[in-house]
Amino acid sequence: MTDDKPAAAAPAARRPRAHMAGVHAQEHLLRAADDLFYRQGVRAVGIEAVVERAGVNKMSLYRQFSSKDDLVIAYLKRSDARFFERLESSVAKHPGEPVKQLLQYFDDLTQRASASGYRGCPFVNVATEFPDASHPARVLVADNKAKLVARLAGIAGEAGASDPAALADALALLIEGIYASSQTYGPGCGPIRAAFGIAKQLIEAACRSAYTDAGTAHP
Repeated sequence: MTDDKPAAAAPAARRPRAHMAGVHAQEHLLRAADDLFYRQGVRAVGIEAVVERAGVNKMSLYRQFSSKDDLVIAYLKRSDARFFERLESSVAKHPGEPVKQLLQYFDDLTQRASASGYRGCPFVNVATEFPDASHPARVLVADNKAKLVARLAGIAGEAGASDPAALADALALLIEGIYASSQTYGPGCGPIRAAFGIAKQLIEAACRSAYTDAGTAHP
């Protein structure tokens, strides 16, 4: 009598997974890791869940990534590339107008952080899961943040900021606040809606002459 349930459930739970070659397996695994790591957290997601979502077997995974840590690193590198693609997409909306470029980035970020299902910054999320600052994942987190500040400083300099580094630091702090607010207050919350106005005040104060000449309004 007790054999009926397990016998019926086994075929559905243990479907054979495909063996995929090279780039196809890697892409399927990274897509699965993208979604699972971002939605549920790196620590909470095991290798079995990744291969199940990807529809491959473990052999395919370990031929691409020697360990889960290697998969996490690949996930972060992929996230880093996408992060800067989004930033440059914002900047490209206003060629040669750095004040508007900075404002556009905040306009786009606040909209993104207000979308349903937004889970904040993947780098912030990973940082909370790996307390050791020397861990390769944390090194990539630090690198992403340093590159962001450097890019902001570069645009701030082009915008005529009196102290581009100081403006970049202030804007970076505001960006981190948007990430945190999206998780504590929720996507589209009051603090996120206030972020654009705060960014505008910071940029206006740091780039008074350029800001006035541009006649910048909300992008």
